[in-house]
Amino acid sequence: MRSAIYMATIVAMRYNPVVRACYQRLVKAGKPKKVAIVACMRKLLIIMNAMVKSRQPWDIQKAISVSAPSPAPR
Repeated sequence: MRSAIYMATIVAMRYNPVVRACYQRLVKAGKPKKVAIVACMRKLLIIMNAMVKSRQPWDIQKAISVSAPSPAPR
């Protein structure tokens, strides 16, 4: 099961802007690439679980608005 999720994550990092941004943010923060991939695997699992629970298809616009960083407090 882990290898299937790994491969799905590799594809998602290439084609899904939400997962790609997550990976790039973690690598830029200094995380090792494998650690960033595993974190993206978890993110992808959470996304898939939410889709199954809510019985809603993937909506990229909704995902981008939710994953957008909030402004820093002043």
